[in-house]
Amino acid sequence: MRLKELTNEEFNQFVNSYPIKSLYQTPEYAFVMNEQNYDSIFLGLIDDEDHVVAASLILIEKLHGFKYAYAPRGFLIDYQNQTLLKTYTEEIKRYLGKRDIIAIKIAPHIVKEIHDINHNITTPNQYYPIIFRNLTETGYYHLGYNNNFEALKPRYEAILDLDVPYYLLFKNFQKSFRTKIRSAVRKGVQIYKGKQEELDYLYLHTQKKYPRDLKYFQDCFHFFGKKNNVDFFYAKLNTHTFLLESQKQYEYYEQKSNQINDRIIRNSGRNSLRLINQKIGIDNQYEQAKKDLVLATNLLRDYPEGIVLASTLMIKNQNEVYMIMDGYDPKYKSFNAKHLLLWKVIEKYSKQGFQKFNFGGVTNPNLKDNKYQGLNQFKLSFNSKIYEYAGDFELVTNTALYFMYRNAAPLRSILKK
Repeated sequence: MRLKELTNEEFNQFVNSYPIKSLYQTPEYAFVMNEQNYDSIFLGLIDDEDHVVAASLILIEKLHGFKYAYAPRGFLIDYQNQTLLKTYTEEIKRYLGKRDIIAIKIAPHIVKEIHDINHNITTPNQYYPIIFRNLTETGYYHLGYNNNFEALKPRYEAILDLDVPYYLLFKNFQKSFRTKIRSAVRKGVQIYKGKQEELDYLYLHTQKKYPRDLKYFQDCFHFFGKKNNVDFFYAKLNTHTFLLESQKQYEYYEQKSNQINDRIIRNSGRNSLRLINQKIGIDNQYEQAKKDLVLATNLLRDYPEGIVLASTLMIKNQNEVYMIMDGYDPKYKSFNAKHLLLWKVIEKYSKQGFQKFNFGGVTNPNLKDNKYQGLNQFKLSFNSKIYEYAGDFELVTNTALYFMYRNAAPLRSILKK
């Protein structure tokens, strides 16, 4: 067997024939990362009959004068075949080492376990111990089972199966979630399919929580869009509709408040405690309706064309849809625009026949005092499952340079101070 640099077409052909898919092992993703100052190559292992039997996108980054490689979501290879894994690893190590690349980090698309909404393990991977042993015995160092987002790619992802009709998907959402979605519709939140020049919305919604810049989103849209594999959606508040709904709610609770006041006067001394408790509840709703009416009046005055409240960028890969990024304006969190936005996107892709909807990264569902608990809960509220992966592995490809890199780390730390 021999190692060969594959063309985009050769690599794409192998990817399309491979059973386990990932958008992070595609030519389009390579082009996106090239624009983020990464070099890229496609390396394939060729058998005696000139067939590609394993391959990977390799990204190369310069770190403090050293070159370091990554294989996002790992190699496209049968990890259970230790002979094949060993051969490909030796060829990769030799190839990268000669080019002064100190090491390669992989985040294999290997499912360790699947957790349900109640955090119970429902589907352990019976082959995982064999795969893990094959990797470590071949020279890969496991970097540990991280709980949060320390890895090259998230070790946990929330994924929703789209194998039932869309109306059953909605029925399986948490009840409180369905209520929020209906509330967003009633208040005038509407969903639009966006254009590339409107990606600024997404950047504004995510710039404080995500390290990538606007250009990254634009590049994703450009390169994946060449094969119509990218969609951008946003949720926009129709301020005129919101005002009409607020007026309707105000009048309704005003009438209810007057009615309960009359009943209390007529029934003085009889069931007064029950009526007073009802009055407190109605008055609270009446007060909220007043606030909403004031807010709606001001929003229509200031934003007669509406306000973009939430946005998301989706990439389609084979039968799966990935939510690459999503965000919302926290000032308008109460409108539940993000809830409605994602439901409408899920509904759309379900009707188109996609099998899985990938919400992206979450954290260890069994972690106590989890600062990302809100993120996990939001994504699980769609009745998704959490897929747990193996985590990151590192393979040293140039021992001498790697030793220099590691010994220079303390010096870099001092210089930063």
